[in-house]
Amino acid sequence: MKIVRYGEAGAERPGIVDAASKVYDISHIIEDITPETLAASCLETIAGLNIADLPPVEGTPRFGPPVRAPQKFIGIGLNYADHAAEVGMEKPAEPVVFTKHVSCIIGPDDDVILPAFARKADWEVELGVIIGRVCKNVPEADALDHVAGYCLVNDISERAVQLEGTGQWVKGKSFDTFGPVGPWLVTRDELPDPQAIDLELRVNDQVMQKGTTADMFFSVAELVSYLSRHFTLMPGDIIATGTPAGVGHGRTPPVYLKDGDVMTLTGTGLGRQRQQVRREPA
Repeated sequence: MKIVRYGEAGAERPGIVDAASKVYDISHIIEDITPETLAASCLETIAGLNIADLPPVEGTPRFGPPVRAPQKFIGIGLNYADHAAEVGMEKPAEPVVFTKHVSCIIGPDDDVILPAFARKADWEVELGVIIGRVCKNVPEADALDHVAGYCLVNDISERAVQLEGTGQWVKGKSFDTFGPVGPWLVTRDELPDPQAIDLELRVNDQVMQKGTTADMFFSVAELVSYLSRHFTLMPGDIIATGTPAGVGHGRTPPVYLKDGDVMTLTGTGLGRQRQQVRREPA
């Protein structure tokens, strides 16, 4: 099952998507896809619907993030061997955890706006995990039972701010629009093995990243369990699980995003994102 939120930013409505990518409105059944409705088992309600009884959505609507107002947006760094190698880092002894402020979240096809002073803005295609149940001190064997589903994430990062100044990564990761999420939440029944997902990112139709979640140092189950031992994961929380090789910062010479660039992201069963890059005026 693929669940979307469609419509203008700030006024999205919930829907589901069929095998032909047709959207059907479910706002008469579920007000929205939020941490509260996920906690109230809205996925079970939606799964019981007969799509033939639902009103189709005309045209090609904008998609928003598949969950409104998540409490946390958590990132995992250096989780692929090839990416760690390209940036000159060893496998970490345990997951590298950072946060992206939730205010950076946008829809999958919304424009990415670079701050006027940004010099080293970069891309990162990632598998996103959306939590469906309160998750605290969960063993690895039970971790996936707490996952509502999966999505695409572009963990956009301003490397100069992230790495060259003082403080934590959060500054370079959290500029407004630096968190495209979606287009949809794919429930676990459609993607039973999160370690068998191919990811790709192109910039201006040139393949920059091409990898598979099979190459993660720490699996989705390991990550959910590990994080739940350090803080409680809540319904709607999003985990961006790391990126494969091919980021601009790891290239020789480095390549960074510029005004007018177009990023296109795909993932097995996860749909497609497309963002145009625009720079704020100085």
